[in-house]
Amino acid sequence: MTPSEHPVILWFRFDLRLHDHAGVAAALATKRPILPVYIWDEDHYTRPLGSASRWWLHQSFHVLDEELRKLGSRLIIERGQAQLVLADLCRKTSAKTVICSKTFEPVSEESDRELATALADLDVELQCHNTGFLTEPGDIRTKENNPYRVYTPFFKAVDASGALNVDSIPTLSTHDWPALVHWPPSLAIDDLNLKPKKTLSGKDWSEGFSIFKPGEPGARGALRRFLAHGLADYEDGRDRPDKDLTSYLSPHLRFGEISPHRILIELDKAARDHLRLAAPAEKFRKELVWREFNYNILHLQPRLDAHNFRDDFNGFPWRDSDKDFRAWTRGETGYPLVDAGMKQLWQTGFMHNRVRMVCASFLVKHLLIDWRRGEQWFWDCLVDADPANNPGNWQWVAGCGADAAPYFRIFNPTTQADKFDPDGLYRRRFDKSAEEGSHHAPIVDHAFARDRALDAYRRRDRPERDKDDDSD
Repeated sequence: MTPSEHPVILWFRFDLRLHDHAGVAAALATKRPILPVYIWDEDHYTRPLGSASRWWLHQSFHVLDEELRKLGSRLIIERGQAQLVLADLCRKTSAKTVICSKTFEPVSEESDRELATALADLDVELQCHNTGFLTEPGDIRTKENNPYRVYTPFFKAVDASGALNVDSIPTLSTHDWPALVHWPPSLAIDDLNLKPKKTLSGKDWSEGFSIFKPGEPGARGALRRFLAHGLADYEDGRDRPDKDLTSYLSPHLRFGEISPHRILIELDKAARDHLRLAAPAEKFRKELVWREFNYNILHLQPRLDAHNFRDDFNGFPWRDSDKDFRAWTRGETGYPLVDAGMKQLWQTGFMHNRVRMVCASFLVKHLLIDWRRGEQWFWDCLVDADPANNPGNWQWVAGCGADAAPYFRIFNPTTQADKFDPDGLYRRRFDKSAEEGSHHAPIVDHAFARDRALDAYRRRDRPERDKDDDSD
């Protein structure tokens, strides 16, 4: 077999697209036959995927396979330890190159280093590309060469680095996709059992997830809809769950069905065509960089889902109340905005960002329940559950994360509802009890809960004493 005949293994991970993809471009540039592979190996990552994420992955596999088949190719599904599976594929196909995307999850990054060494022993090269981020975690640093722990200066540094000035993405045409002649066997996508099991009554929990269209075409469609119908009012209306100005791009970013570079390019185009879109486009850019910031924090604390970023929270007096936690998960707290949010999560696999903050704050500050329990619930129920954003945002709300919200910031769920859902449209949409006026009695009084939370936070060993502020 001549060197030009050795196939290239294109190992998909959380990068389930064919365009704006440096790894795909690198594989095409070799002019060799391409073997697209996905390996189901949950030990390769920090934690097993939640149920909603598994559902998304199942759908996205089907779309990616369909897109590959249009090119005369297909997606090969394998299950097992990635290192062993790839080594076996290389031996069977005589592949000398494996191309993949970096995940920037600390556990998988360490596994990739071990993998590179193991493949090198087989005379196989491992190429890892950054296909999902504007910057690499740890690259953006202060003048003193320290990592950033506060978001605003981090954003300014990212902006100054030129990472947000994306005019184009060099890609190769996928029309001349070199396909294999002899294909290795593959598992069927259904063999991975990623879809949620139906209940005894036959109900499918994921039925409400149909508001999403996983896959690269769905991601492109979500971006077009947001630019056409959501961006103009995003700056002022992004906190209004009743207006539904959400981009719904977060799960597509999570699974790499669209690149942040593509989003920036389309934002820039929209802002150039309509000057009034410049300010909301800038606001959305900051949301993209918040994702980058959380991955920098994950780089500093590899178990961000399990350990407080700030050590002074390690002795925090959390309450252990299964009853209160169950009421929160079921949307039975007696606070309509919280209950509507938790029911939106259960019904659709998604929750509006402002409502996420209110629901998270209610659990950790009104109920004084450990943020890790709430983070795990969101991890299991959200289609966009992300290993950096999910725990990073929970720690921000709890006060134990980087650039965290001050401990005295305790959302009042009632005033938050009046301010951001003034006509009750969001609450009635997701919570029938709000529509019928039969919602539960509050499981805790706000004033009592606020005082209890302030006392618990003040009892921590911290030198500063901030002035109370309940303006939220």
